[in-house]
Amino acid sequence: MPFADELIGPDAARTLLRTIRTAAPKADLSVLEEAVDQLGPLALRARADLLRDALLTGLPGDYAEFARTIRRAAEDPDVQGWSIWPVTSAVASKAVDEQTSAAFDDGMSLLAELTGRLTSEFAIRTFLRADADRALEIALEWTQSSDEHVRRLASEGTRPYLPWSVRVPAILARPGVTVPILDELYRDDSDYVRRSVANHLNDFSRDVPDLVVRSAERWLDAPDANTDRLVRHALRTVIKNGHRDALALLGFYPADLDVDGPNLDVAELRIGDSVHFEASIRNVGTEPAKVAIDYIVHHTKANGGMTGKTFKLTTRTIAPGETIDVARQHSFRTLTTRKYYPGPHSIELQINGVSYGFVEFVLVG
Repeated sequence: MPFADELIGPDAARTLLRTIRTAAPKADLSVLEEAVDQLGPLALRARADLLRDALLTGLPGDYAEFARTIRRAAEDPDVQGWSIWPVTSAVASKAVDEQTSAAFDDGMSLLAELTGRLTSEFAIRTFLRADADRALEIALEWTQSSDEHVRRLASEGTRPYLPWSVRVPAILARPGVTVPILDELYRDDSDYVRRSVANHLNDFSRDVPDLVVRSAERWLDAPDANTDRLVRHALRTVIKNGHRDALALLGFYPADLDVDGPNLDVAELRIGDSVHFEASIRNVGTEPAKVAIDYIVHHTKANGGMTGKTFKLTTRTIAPGETIDVARQHSFRTLTTRKYYPGPHSIELQINGVSYGFVEFVLVG
């Protein structure tokens, strides 16, 4: 992932200043000019907010005047990339603050015009927080757009847990309120759009996993050539969590298995080292068993509690009477995204959502 200064840095800010100055030559853009030199210590979203506020200060007046300036500026092809984030955020703030339906609707329209320059997905959250029903109604209309960027905006901008964005309480409080948008887009011609749909549906895994499965099941009943792949991507979290109905939807049913393991090569391990474990799995039933084999590492947290993280091991079909062996080397090397703490840990084997036992070990500093 690039650093913030590579996304919204001084060069992007100066380009924004130049294009706005060209579109509004009489405007006092001194605050925006000063903001160019104030980006240094700020994180990405804070940089976007700083430039947004500077834009709003430099372009006073009502929403209609502001929107005309932005549209004039957008005639310059350099108005693109990450500098679009503060522009779209300013449009949303200005439109919502005016508290008129005309400003609201035109502001949403302007986001649709700009989204192809990078994305308007963050700015739409302002409209959703102000009037979720109206914003979702417009987003549903966007699903029929001939522009794939606008169709993607309908899905991506309304995600319950869109990364880097503010939450929308009205969406979180009504799980599934955005599903009609996804129903219109899951068979979209564009992989760019379909991937957003899969990620959007996966977001529901956190709060309403059954909704994820019901939607996926409905889509599989009316599929196109891409639906199976989309559904597998959308189900990735509920599958990792061992949701039985999700596993069954992909053909992983309860199986009659005899499992030896998981077996570890050590009882104590130092942070930074790796542990090797293995298991033998025998199909003692009379039918072939399609199995999704995962393992869960239960970690000691900083407060002494425990938390589990699921990792995919393999998927196989085991014939009646057949035995397969599985093994994995799991590293406990500290990463920037993962820190380990001394104490008891364990590895649990999970097959088709069913736990087949676990083995404990101690991690030492």
